[in-house]
This record gives sequence, C-alpha cells and structure tokens, in this order.
Amino acid sequence: MAALTRLFKPQFSSLLFNRSLSTLSQTNSSPPHTDDPNEGGSRSFQWVFLGSPGVGKGTYASRLSTLLGVPHIATGDLVRQELPLSPQLDEVVNQGKLVSDEIIFNLLSKRLEAGESRGESGFILDGFPRTIRQAEILDEVTEIDLVVNLKLREDVLIEKCLGRRICSECGKGFNVAAIDAKAENGLPGMSMPPLLPPQQCASKLITRADDTEPVVRERLRVYKEKSEPVEDYYRKQGKLIEFDLPGGIPESWPKLLEILNLDDYHHKKSAAA
Repeated sequence: MAALTRLFKPQFSSLLFNRSLSTLSQTNSSPPHTDDPNEGGSRSFQWVFLGSPGVGKGTYASRLSTLLGVPHIATGDLVRQELPLSPQLDEVVNQGKLVSDEIIFNLLSKRLEAGESRGESGFILDGFPRTIRQAEILDEVTEIDLVVNLKLREDVLIEKCLGRRICSECGKGFNVAAIDAKAENGLPGMSMPPLLPPQQCASKLITRADDTEPVVRERLRVYKEKSEPVEDYYRKQGKLIEFDLPGGIPESWPKLLEILNLDDYHHKKSAAA
C-alpha cells in the first residue's frame, strides 16, 4: 500500500475534466469535454476502463494509450505474467475467480515502480478496480478523471472470448470468431469479422486456459456480482461514460473517439504522422 500511495499521486489538478465533470449528469447524457493534449502545459490522463471479460477493454485502452502517449496498464496481463511462478494463482485464474486484492495491489505497485523509473506519466487502467473496496482504495491515493464502461451483449461476449487466440511467439492477440448476431429480445443485431493473424503467426496460435465456455460464463457471473457495483460507484461520482459497442473495431473506434471528444485530435495527429 505504501508503494501505491507514493506512486499514485495526482499528477495534475484534473485540468482536463474539472469543468466537464461538474456538469456531467449521473445519466451521462453528454460526454465530458476533452481538451487537446497538445494545447497548454504538461498534462497527463488518469483513466479507468471497465467492462465485462472479453468486451475489448485491452483493445481500446491500448489504442488510446498510443494516441495519448500514456501507459496502458492491464492487471489481467500482470496476473498472467505471474502464472508460471504461482500454481495457486494459476488455479484461481483457470476457475474464473477474482484474484485477491493483496496480489493485485502488489503486482500493480511493481508495474508502477517500473514505469516511474522510465519517467511515465498518467495511466489508463484496464481491469482495475474490480471491486468497490479496490475503487475506494484507489480514490484514497489518486484522483481518477474518467471511467469508460464498455458494454456488449452477453452472447457476443461469450463468442468473442471463445474465439480469442494468442501468438505464442510474439504475444499479440487475435480472434478467429466470425460473429453475426441477429437482432432479438430488443437487442440490436451485430456483426464482427474475425481479427485474423498475419501469416507468420498463423501456425503459432494458442488458446488461453481460461477461455473455455464454463470458465467464461463463471467470469461473467463473478463480474456481475463483484464488478457491476463499481460501475454504480463511479456513476454516482459523475465520472462514468457508458459506451455500447456497435460492432467491431472499424465501427466502434471512431464512435469511441467521438464520445471522448478526441476525434479531432486523432485526425490532427494522423495528418501530422
């Protein structure tokens, strides 16, 4: 905890969101205004990405990390890096259960210390906090500016998780599922093409041990029980933006940038590249 308290210092006085969060309603009828990161003095982002397992938190947090120049810290990746060293932790993950707060805080502290030594500033947290207690502790040591809650219908979530693959050599993630969900029970139809690997990775794909249907369903159950209250926690603070993914990356990425008021900045940065 001492390491977290020292490293999670507020790095700026919420310049990006002070005006917007004061007017953001609990229903989030309008998104907060995001100033151009290149305007004015030194600024950093302290954001959290929430959402069910498999919704795409890592995909979109990673893209925003590159765009904004702040580190993407995924606690799930930190945990998976520890699995070869801890059979007990491996068993917890493979059963779809939540990892203890103590382990998560320890891994997060080590990651932040490493980032601090490299001069990192700001962060996009992915997969943390997952419980009310974690959110409360996070609030004690820093100020979160914005919480993005990604949402996707459950049948599509399950199909996405079962289609996930990882290249055993380069570590990049792909998805072999070709999703074509029909509109039903008031839910919109949705199509997502597979995210296939390049030729050099195609023969090296592996499936995560926890990406089996029983484990995926258990993880979704645990998320609803433990993590959905975290959404309400940030909703009451007026910091939560809820984003229903309309489809795959080509459809969702531009709309996410728009709701975050980053679409103009993205165009400017792309033009300057």
